[in-house]
Amino acid sequence: MSILSVNPLNGEKVKEYKEDTEQEINTKIEQVHQTWLTYQHTDYSSRAKLLLKVSELLTRRKEELAKLMALEMGKPFKDGVAEVLKCAAVCEFYAEKGEGFLTDQSIETKASKSYVSFRPIGVVLAIMPWNFPFWQVFRFIAPALMAGNCGLLKHSSGVTGCALAIEEVIKDAGFEGDVFKALICSSKSIAKVIENPLVKAVTITGSTNAGKKVAEQAGSLIKKTVLELGGSDPYLVLADADLPSAAKICADARLINNGQSCIAAKRFIVVKEVEEEFTRLFKAEMELKTTGDPLKEGKDLGPMARADLRDELHQQVLKCIEQGANCILGGKIPEAEGEHAFYQPTILTGIKKGMLVYDEEIFGPVAAIITAENSDDAVRIANDTNFGLGAAVFTQNAALAEDIARNKLNAGSCFVNEGVKSDQALPFGGVNQSGYGRELGMFGIHEFVNIKTVYIK
Repeated sequence: MSILSVNPLNGEKVKEYKEDTEQEINTKIEQVHQTWLTYQHTDYSSRAKLLLKVSELLTRRKEELAKLMALEMGKPFKDGVAEVLKCAAVCEFYAEKGEGFLTDQSIETKASKSYVSFRPIGVVLAIMPWNFPFWQVFRFIAPALMAGNCGLLKHSSGVTGCALAIEEVIKDAGFEGDVFKALICSSKSIAKVIENPLVKAVTITGSTNAGKKVAEQAGSLIKKTVLELGGSDPYLVLADADLPSAAKICADARLINNGQSCIAAKRFIVVKEVEEEFTRLFKAEMELKTTGDPLKEGKDLGPMARADLRDELHQQVLKCIEQGANCILGGKIPEAEGEHAFYQPTILTGIKKGMLVYDEEIFGPVAAIITAENSDDAVRIANDTNFGLGAAVFTQNAALAEDIARNKLNAGSCFVNEGVKSDQALPFGGVNQSGYGRELGMFGIHEFVNIKTVYIK
């Protein structure tokens, strides 16, 4: 059996990879576990030096890695470079901050000495998607390695080259043994990997349905999971918002990674008295975006990751129009691109509850504008979803904005006058059908450790 990496620009094969056999998978798991038996006892200083070397190598190789992303999933070259540098930064962050996050915490009790210690748990399996093929992995593996754990990666098949490139960077940094291995296999092999007793925990970034399956299996085995799943992020534009600024931020937030991001803006909930003006400005910003070969300079958007994903997105748009939505921009497959996986930036207005785009996550460059009566109604609409990953609110009333972000929006990350983004210093994750657990920051490194009480009389 083999796994293909296909260029979404032209449908041509990038590379073909031999799929790991069950025995080869088990051997890799054993190799990583054997490495962990020693690696767990290394000191923080040694781990930090190695992570800094990973950061150095990522920075040095940023252009070749960005090109690989462009070829395997269509990310514009400049965005790929930025993604690699963000991975370098998260390695530096945990190299600098990790020991402090994991230092024993003394607790006063009746004991002569009592404290909490943070100890590594072993081999952590990561199941990762194609949309940010480096960043998704490094926001897991950087804290895992700093905490003394080791990692296995089941990457999306289409970005197998990226998975192996990450493995190579970590190995070239000088880690002894096999602290990290990429599994070259299809999704059907994952159940047996999770069942392996040497795998102690699982983290997955993906669809809600995929997360449910992983959580169900891991839960039956009493294995810790972190789920970072889908989102239908609402962006609230209130009556006193700085509309030109909001329109630009919203367009960028909708089209990040060609709209193929769990935290891309999805639903734009606009108070009716400014809806017409916001829509005009927003459309103008969307029209400025350039589309084309991701390896060519100056392109904002490349193709979608696969032609079948583009076709599925187009059917969702057609369904919304059938349900009564108005398409004021895009909504078509560019004829000049033939079978390539391009899709035009698209805006749908007149969105009502019950329409597909109101209720479901749309994974591509399609924006939905929903009318709200006032700020309270905007909050109600924003929370009328099964998801809860990110949210943003635009208003010049600072007190109102903070109250809405802190107290009223049901999401793991709430931003004011800015697009939702992941930051290495801040915890990232969702609620409801968007998952549970956190990545990044102090909370992220604590997800996969044994928070151990030590009590000495």
